[in-house]
Amino acid sequence: MDIDQTLLQSLIDNNPRFRMLYENHNLLEKQLQEFEKRPFLSADEEIEKNKVKKLKLIGKDEMETIVQSVTV
Repeated sequence: MDIDQTLLQSLIDNNPRFRMLYENHNLLEKQLQEFEKRPFLSADEEIEKNKVKKLKLIGKDEMETIVQSVTV
């Protein structure tokens, strides 16, 4: 998601839903990075990694919808 930093900060400051999505997106990204550091993942860890990816994508899509609604 390419977004102007001023707009991003404005949404974080003024839109509670966007702020929650943004913070959750960052937490999920950190979880994915932890999975990527491991040389091997168990079957359960692979399932969890895929779940995190899906949740991150869902949140990103919603953030993009919010951005589009304020820039149109």
